[in-house]
Amino acid sequence: MNIAVIGGDGTGPEVVAEGLKALKAVAKKVGFEYKTTDFNVSGERYLATGGDPAQASQPIIQADEVAQLRTFDAIYLGAVGHDKVAPGILEKGLLLKLRFELDQYINLRPVKLYPNVWTPLKDKGPADIDFVVIRENTEDVYSGMGGNTHVGTPNEIATQVMVATRFGVERAIRYAFETCRRRNNPKHRVTLVGKNNVLTFVHGLWFRAFQEIGKEYPDIEKDYNHVDACCMWFVKSPEHYDTIVTSNLFGDIITDLAAMIQGGMGVASGGNINPKGVSMYEPIGGSAPKYTGLGVINPIAAIGAMAMLLRETGAKLADAKLVDAGNRVEAAILATTPKMKSMSAGKMGFSTSQVGDLIVEAIAKA
Repeated sequence: MNIAVIGGDGTGPEVVAEGLKALKAVAKKVGFEYKTTDFNVSGERYLATGGDPAQASQPIIQADEVAQLRTFDAIYLGAVGHDKVAPGILEKGLLLKLRFELDQYINLRPVKLYPNVWTPLKDKGPADIDFVVIRENTEDVYSGMGGNTHVGTPNEIATQVMVATRFGVERAIRYAFETCRRRNNPKHRVTLVGKNNVLTFVHGLWFRAFQEIGKEYPDIEKDYNHVDACCMWFVKSPEHYDTIVTSNLFGDIITDLAAMIQGGMGVASGGNINPKGVSMYEPIGGSAPKYTGLGVINPIAAIGAMAMLLRETGAKLADAKLVDAGNRVEAAILATTPKMKSMSAGKMGFSTSQVGDLIVEAIAKA
C-alpha cells in the first residue's frame, strides 16, 4: 500500500506522526507492507515561495503534485491553516482543490462517542452516539459559482450559487444506502437532511431522488429531517440516527455539531472519498497554531483517521489484512481513551507522543 502524507500546518505534522506510529505498529502486528511519501504542501511553503499572505497569488499545490497524488492508494492529511495566511486561501487552494480534482465526492464522517470521553449531552453515552454522516462533497455553494459587483460601495452585490445535479445527488444517496447496509446497525435507517420546504429547487431534487432511489432498498427505513430539526435531534436524541445523507453546506455545519457531541474536535475524523480513485483522510479539527510544538495536542482524531484509511482502503482493494488493521487501530483507541483525563489539548494527562505510545501498546497487546 502506498500512502501520500501531507502533514500540513501547525500541529498537523505532530498528529500525523502519531498516526504513522500506529500504522507502523499495526503493520507489524497484522503483517503487511506499506510505503509513505511526504508532500511538503503547507502555508509555510506558500509563504516561503513568495505567496501573498492576503491572496492566492500562486497555486498552493502544483499540477504535477496533484497528478502524483492520483497514483497513491490513499492520502493522509494533518491540517490546513496558517495564522499568517488569510482564511480561505489554503483551504480553497488545497482542500477544495483536491476534493474537486480528485473527485472525492463523499465526505465520510463517523460520529462515535468513545469510552470515558465527555459529551455535553446529559445522560447520553457511547450506546447513544454512534452514527455516520455522508456529506456530498463537490457541489452546492462550494462549487465556486458566484461573484461580487460594485465592491466597496453601498450597492455591493454578492452571490454564491447553490448547485445540485441529479448525478451528484444520486451518487451520494446511493453511497449512503450502501453504507447503511454495510454498517448493519439494528436501526437500519437512512435519514436525508435537507430544507425542501424553503429551498424547494435544490432540496426538492434531493428529496425526489431520495424517494426514488430508496425504493431500490426495501430493507432500509427511509427518514427525513429538515436541517434545523436535525440539529435539535442531535442534541435531544442522537440515538435516533444510523446513517445520514446531506448536501455539502448542511453537512459542513452539522458535522461540527456532531463532533462536539462525540467529545470535541480532538476525536473527530473524516474521509474525503472517491470509491474508485484516491481518497484522503484527516482529523477534522484545524491546525491549532497556538499549540504548535508544545506536544499537548490530542492525536486521537488523526489516529482515528488512520483507522479509517486502513479500513476504507482495504475494502476498496479487497485486502482483508488492511480492513483488520483498521479495526485494530480503532480497538486500540477504545482501549486508550479510558486512560486519558480529557480530550482537550493540554488536559489529556499525557503528551501527544505519549498518547501515541498508548495506542501502540494497545495494538501490541491485542
